[in-house]
Amino acid sequence: MPKIPKYAKALTKQLYRIKHLLVLLFVLQIYLFSISNGASAVLLSSSTIGIISELTYIKSVLSQVGPILGAVLFIVAGVFYAVGQVMPPDKRANFHTASINIIIGAIIISLLSVASTSLAVASSHLLANSVSTT
Repeated sequence: MPKIPKYAKALTKQLYRIKHLLVLLFVLQIYLFSISNGASAVLLSSSTIGIISELTYIKSVLSQVGPILGAVLFIVAGVFYAVGQVMPPDKRANFHTASINIIIGAIIISLLSVASTSLAVASSHLLANSVSTT
């Protein structure tokens, strides 16, 4: 019976590392894309075109990766909840809180991925209108 908490502790350490690795990979992907697009002379000449292209890229990333990331986060939240069930009551509360926070993050990512198209269009129109009036 005492071996279960050892396995659960090792599993939670691995899941914690995976969560941070996914965030780092996502930030690295956006950074590398910014560098590759920033080298273009056309994008450097007009900051508005660069901002609009970045918004378009973020929209495409969210529409492609967002639903998958949301589903993965729901699964990770389920694993956290299940691991919390075999823990003592004080640690169980921490795992349940973490699983609820992960579910909230998954819902926000899913909503942003669904709304990314309309948000990008609205932002592009706002930028175009602000540049044309000044």
